[in-house]
Amino acid sequence: MKKVVTFGEIMLRLTPPGFQRFSQASTFDVVYGGGESNVAVSLANYGLPAEFVTRLPNNEIGEAALMEMRKRNVGTQYILRGGERLGIYFLEMGAVARGSKVIYDRAHSAMASIQAGMVDWDEVFKDAQWFHWTGITPAISQGAADATLEAIQAANRLGVMVSTDLNYRKNLWKYGKKSSDVMPELVEGCDVILGNEEDAEKHFDIHPEGVDVTHGDTIDAKAYESVCRQMMQRFPRAKKIVVTLRGSISASHNTWSGVLYDGKQLLEAPTYQITHIVDRVGGGDSFMGGLIYGLIQYPGDDQKALNFAVAASCLKHTIYGDANLATVAEVEQLMKGDASGRVSR
Repeated sequence: MKKVVTFGEIMLRLTPPGFQRFSQASTFDVVYGGGESNVAVSLANYGLPAEFVTRLPNNEIGEAALMEMRKRNVGTQYILRGGERLGIYFLEMGAVARGSKVIYDRAHSAMASIQAGMVDWDEVFKDAQWFHWTGITPAISQGAADATLEAIQAANRLGVMVSTDLNYRKNLWKYGKKSSDVMPELVEGCDVILGNEEDAEKHFDIHPEGVDVTHGDTIDAKAYESVCRQMMQRFPRAKKIVVTLRGSISASHNTWSGVLYDGKQLLEAPTYQITHIVDRVGGGDSFMGGLIYGLIQYPGDDQKALNFAVAASCLKHTIYGDANLATVAEVEQLMKGDASGRVSR
């Protein structure tokens, strides 16, 4: 089976134990993760060959991140070594009416100092069927943006399917470019685009037409059709536009669903009530991992692929850490309606 390649930054995540605030913490739990590495872990966990491309510092912390990928059966042979440091982010876990908080400490990271020409993309994409990147990577530096464009152009030339999660992060665009200056050229080379209405607005100034997409914590899925239609008009290469639908009742209780637009019809997944969130970080990444798996494994059945993505991401909210460690069997069981959580013996 041909491999899936992802490209981006993996970071050291430091989280106060339990639901402590930063000001309470005397210790931090260590997790390694990042948008594209999380997708690679999901795919490897589902049994698909996955290769993660990044740049890590040549020290013990970089080695620990490398070991985390290997532990999850993710390919690491094209990871570059060099640069000053591994990026860090601090996560304060929210609960009930108190939202989570993220503080980034990733300036001058090994990945931020990557440059075009460092990765041999023709070699990387040998025996590849899919390439995935997110809007986080071009946000961290001009070099990372240039390397992302280089990868997309190589994938297009070699006939590799390209997907993106738009992932707008306002706190990362600090090197003199706005996302609207950089993202359009990158997204023009994509076949599958995942995002939400905020991503579409911030990156491309695309807004829902004449409707309010949310009413409190209630999501009107069909209201997103205008966003999907405008995205496809803006980026005609795209075959599928996908939107995640999160209704936030509290930090501990969300509704979760998604829609997929193929240019003709809008498909809608079931809505899940996630009432006791363990860890919502990586929710979108787990959705993307599930979507890529579904589109590959269920060709021609976009509804089943979408349903798999939503169910997979629903389960991720029950798992501590950045990456989704749910199995295909667990996802398919939830898709069939079994949300009992009974002990398996």
